[in-house]
Amino acid sequence: METQIIELEKRYWQGMENHDYETVKKLTLFPCMIAGKTGLQSVDESMFKKMFESVDSGKIKVLNISDVEEKLITENTTIIGYLIELEIADDKENSPMKCVCTSTWVKKDNNWVCALHTETELYQQ
Repeated sequence: METQIIELEKRYWQGMENHDYETVKKLTLFPCMIAGKTGLQSVDESMFKKMFESVDSGKIKVLNISDVEEKLITENTTIIGYLIELEIADDKENSPMKCVCTSTWVKKDNNWVCALHTETELYQQ
């Protein structure tokens, strides 16, 4: 199970990196919840598309995903957490950003989709 969910997370990030809305949409359960440094939002599909389109293509580059932990809650719900290292094209510091991420995946119509995603930027030391 863990291999399957981390591969879905990687496909999701690859969709973000390649600015591939259709891939990201297929992997998302709407309305989804997103939590990060701007707060918590419940996001429907039209709002998600606007947010997605507001990010320039090629802006995000995934450098590494590590320290993966997953816990199967039920046969249709799993949670995953991991450390991700990203490069942001317009970052003034031009240094990679490290975040810890968590996602909740649910099985709907025999497909896994992400219902909740959180990102917490880690302090640079």
